[in-house]
Amino acid sequence: MAPLDLISHHSSSGGLPGALARLILRFFQFVLAITVAALYGIDLHRADKLDAYTDSKWVYAEVVAALSAVTVLVYAVPWVKSYWAWAWDWILFILWIALFATFGRIFIPAHPTPHQGGQIRMKHAVWVDLVNMLLWLVTAVYSTVIWWRNRGGRTMHTGRAKV
Repeated sequence: MAPLDLISHHSSSGGLPGALARLILRFFQFVLAITVAALYGIDLHRADKLDAYTDSKWVYAEVVAALSAVTVLVYAVPWVKSYWAWAWDWILFILWIALFATFGRIFIPAHPTPHQGGQIRMKHAVWVDLVNMLLWLVTAVYSTVIWWRNRGGRTMHTGRAKV
């Protein structure tokens, strides 16, 4: 049970259940970020092979997915408490909102035929974007609550004086 003790020891709040919940959320954020990178990367790779125009929307999707995956890997380091970077979680949430809105506007109203496999794939990618957005919302809210709770009523600059 040493690994579970290690996880709960480095947990900022909630003990072992809170640590496991965050671990599961971060795992899904990582897996879905890699999924988004693959789904949008197919079109980028195809455009590169054909020397065609690379649409900035697809590049944006790759950047957001990469930032999310790297963030989760940094948060996985045991001595890094993810609630320290609560504002970064909110920034990623906003980036996912923009990504979902951009591609949702294009692909949600579309009705692709079975012969339009790329559009069907992108229609599914939009829903993966939505789930990613919701996961980042949950972790942003949670890390903000933990950050405010762990401040202990002290000043932000030195942390010594009680407010």
